[in-house]
Amino acid sequence: QVQLVESGGGLVQPGGSLRLSCAASGSLFSIKAMGWYRQAPGKERELVAAITRGDDTNYEDSVKGRFTISRDNAKNAVYLQMNNLKPEDTAVYYCNAEDFRYAEPYWGQGTQVTVSS
Repeated sequence: QVQLVESGGGLVQPGGSLRLSCAASGSLFSIKAMGWYRQAPGKERELVAAITRGDDTNYEDSVKGRFTISRDNAKNAVYLQMNNLKPEDTAVYYCNAEDFRYAEPYWGQGTQVTVSS
């Protein structure tokens, strides 16, 4: 089992920045990739950014050049640096971990990000 705990969400003005953190614990040896998803009211959950064990990254088109995903293996943590935030970035952001062993990924509880003036 893997546990994921997100932090760092909040209210920010358009153009501002936030850094989300995801602390992972448990059986991490079989995790092949971690990522950040978001879900806005009335919309489906979507991938924002992901990073593999080999440090390959991919981003949703609307966040390219504004968001950066990174990880700290020593701390078992994954981060999402979000710059130049826009109102359309408002959503609950979830940390996700994919396990080699299982079809279903692990999810954190989510952290709210609100971009508003």
